[in-house]
Amino acid sequence: MMKYVIEAGATVLLLVTTLSHPGLVAAHGGSDMEQDPCMRLAGESAVHFSAYQPQYELKEQYCTEIPQEGDTYLVVDLVDPMLRTEPIGMRVVKGNGRNEADDQIVADVRPSFHPDGVLRSEVKLDEGLYTVIIASEKQNLLKRPQYLLRVHMVDYQKLVLSIVGPLLGLLLCGWLGYKFARSRWLQRFWAAPRA
Repeated sequence: MMKYVIEAGATVLLLVTTLSHPGLVAAHGGSDMEQDPCMRLAGESAVHFSAYQPQYELKEQYCTEIPQEGDTYLVVDLVDPMLRTEPIGMRVVKGNGRNEADDQIVADVRPSFHPDGVLRSEVKLDEGLYTVIIASEKQNLLKRPQYLLRVHMVDYQKLVLSIVGPLLGLLLCGWLGYKFARSRWLQRFWAAPRA
C-alpha cells in the first residue's frame, strides 16, 4: 500500500511542477520555425519579427507582447533569400490595423532592398495596440504579414491561464490528501496499539 502512496505522490509532484512552470516544457528558443509565433508567411516566403527594449532588458526579445512603453527597436528578418532581392518596407500604425484611414502612422520604412536580410526601425511606443505591416513594392506579399503588438497592457487570458495550472495542481493535491486521510490503511495505522 505504501508503494502506491509514494507513486501517487511522485505523480502529483511531477504534475504540479509541469503545470506551474510551463516554460520548462516549451521555450521559445528551442521551437521549430513553424511553431514560432513571431514567424509569418509572406506569400510562400517566411519573415521573423522581433522587438527589443534594451533600456529595460538588454537581451530580451519580444514578439507581440511589449512590456514597457518607450523606445523600441523593431527587427524583421527576411528568412527567405528571395525576399532580399526585392524592395521590402514596414509600416507601424497605432490601432489594430483594420481601418487604415483612421489609424495613425507611427513609423514608415519605405520599401528598399535589404541584402543582409534585416529590416530595422526604431519607434517610440505608448501604451496600447499597434500593428506592424510588412509589404513589398513589387507584390503585396499576398496577405501582408501583420503583427499586432500589445504595449504595456495586461493580457487577462494569459493571466488566467497562469493561475489555472497551479490551482488545479493544488486542488488535486488537496483531493489526494483528503482521500489518503480517509483511507482505511491510515485509520488502521492510527488505530494499531502502540507498545
